[in-house]
Amino acid sequence: MGLGTGLIVVGLIIALDLLTVDLAFVDDGALGAVLLVAGLLLLGLSLLYAPPHRRVMYVQSSRDDRTAR
Repeated sequence: MGLGTGLIVVGLIIALDLLTVDLAFVDDGALGAVLLVAGLLLLGLSLLYAPPHRRVMYVQSSRDDRTAR
């Protein structure tokens, strides 16, 4: 989940031109959009396939089978 959030943040920073990447063969907007989409996909997949924490509650009951006669 953390990697997806990180990719979303970096993708938005690059896509909104808050940080420019000076590479001749890479467009800043396209790189930001790719990172943003990859982050959203990763976040969605991690929420879908991650095991839920504390969703299942186990109740253990103890019963004494010895009855007073």
